[in-house]
Amino acid sequence: MKNQKHSIKKIVTFLNNSEEDGGLWLPNIQRAFVWSEEQICRLFDSVLREYPISTLLVWKTKGCIRRRRFIDNWRESLRTHLTDFYVPEDDKKKGLVLDGQQRLQSLYIGICGSFDGRELYFDILSGELQAPDDIKYKFRFERESNVQFPWVRFKDMVVTNMKHREILGDLEARFGRAFSDQESDKIKDHLQLIDRTFKSEEAITYQELDSIDTPSLYTEEDVVEIFIRANSGGTKLGKSDLLFSLLNASWEYADEKTEELLGSLNQHGFAFNRDFLLKTCLVLLGQGARYQVEKFRKAGIREDIEGKWARIATAIQDVLDYVRGKTYIQCDKALPSYLVLIPLIYTRYEFPTAWRKARDVDLYLLRCLLTGAFGGQPDTLLDALVNTLRKQTEFNCESLFAVIRDQQRSLELTEDRLWAMGYGSDAIHLLFNIWYREFNYTPSFDNNLPQVDHIFPQTALKEVKEINSATGRQHMKYQAAVRNQLANCMLLTREENGAGGKSDTLPEKWFAKKDATYLKLHLIPEDKTLWKIDHFEDFIEARKDLLRDHFKWLLVSTTPSRTP
Repeated sequence: MKNQKHSIKKIVTFLNNSEEDGGLWLPNIQRAFVWSEEQICRLFDSVLREYPISTLLVWKTKGCIRRRRFIDNWRESLRTHLTDFYVPEDDKKKGLVLDGQQRLQSLYIGICGSFDGRELYFDILSGELQAPDDIKYKFRFERESNVQFPWVRFKDMVVTNMKHREILGDLEARFGRAFSDQESDKIKDHLQLIDRTFKSEEAITYQELDSIDTPSLYTEEDVVEIFIRANSGGTKLGKSDLLFSLLNASWEYADEKTEELLGSLNQHGFAFNRDFLLKTCLVLLGQGARYQVEKFRKAGIREDIEGKWARIATAIQDVLDYVRGKTYIQCDKALPSYLVLIPLIYTRYEFPTAWRKARDVDLYLLRCLLTGAFGGQPDTLLDALVNTLRKQTEFNCESLFAVIRDQQRSLELTEDRLWAMGYGSDAIHLLFNIWYREFNYTPSFDNNLPQVDHIFPQTALKEVKEINSATGRQHMKYQAAVRNQLANCMLLTREENGAGGKSDTLPEKWFAKKDATYLKLHLIPEDKTLWKIDHFEDFIEARKDLLRDHFKWLLVSTTPSRTP
């Protein structure tokens, strides 16, 4: 293993450039770039403060390994379109970055590109330590039209052959002002610092695994293992990233196939991810729900996923189509746990004929989601449910409920649970999907999604005070749990709740011109005296009566009944 050193300006010229010793690229086992703007800015601050930025790890090879380019002009949407950056495979010399992607990608964006259309700017007069963020040299991403002195585009300070006095004169001309002696001295000091840290000093060190001079030393499996070990510390990689790196090593088109499936699943506003797909694969192939890297190292597992991918993808898509078309779940927010779908997917995958005859699927979903049956650590529950399905070879709702209860998980929707499903709860959108059947939960524009709103506005309730008998002081009468409870929530369209809509309007004014149909839809007590804020508590009790009656088919203590 060799150690190489380069300046930051030099190492950036290696990225995507086959003319520079084969160039540096990203192997397909690498995950997407995940650093935020703040993390990038902190990296540049660290470089100017001459802090070490850790050693990189590069594999030099001539192997036909799938690789992709570093991205100069980064956008958030590119996280799910990595295949757009793959380059043709060849047997030429190349360097594949196994550890250090986030740092190199950040340097590339800052020196050569942009972040969401904004370039990196540097406060050329900064340099004093700023508490509490511990930032000394200030950086930010901005558009040129939005900046003024002392912010300068950082790439102009790095990628230039101009002398310092020429840069100083150029800045004065650009900003239309002459700098004071103090400003000039500070700018010159910073230009010298930039020259030293980014251009002169060999600040980047990388260890090189050489499979060109010694081609038999590292196999692809060795490199994957090295990659996992190099990236498994701290929070650099999640478990799914490690598992996916193993899958990628043996399945050439893993990226394309998973992106294609996720694109299909998420086209209606859902947010399925790679974690869900990998866990589902493990369950369907009889490996259990628990994430373990060792499972993907077992002989035949990765090949099994590749060989059965079409069946797996079809089962997942078919179940989601069923859920969207034949249950109350009409949007992503109404599905607080995707894991509840895995037993359904298993049934569709293993017993497609039984799946077509399955009954009470909607009841299973409602009961499990409203009670949070799949919360916490559900892997043991998933394994128990799948084991029951395997034995029975059919979907039997009552049997699955028995398994869930055996796992000490409740399926009973009590009134206390119902009242707690208020503003901000995981289940309120599912409850509203059941309640408000005619609302559009899948608009083309996300901002048109229906919105949960407080009937008595929070701002008004926060102003209601009472005397604390113990201290004699005034304090807020209605705390968050009271303000946010279900009985104080309703669902409004974007148009109703937008600018000029309900907003902080009190109910006595908002409901004044609403007809009986509107009040019935939202389960609002018709007694207008209850709409006044001094009758808030009476309003809540009256509305609970209406909610209790509306959801009585769900409020059961044992086996739930069917909705009328």
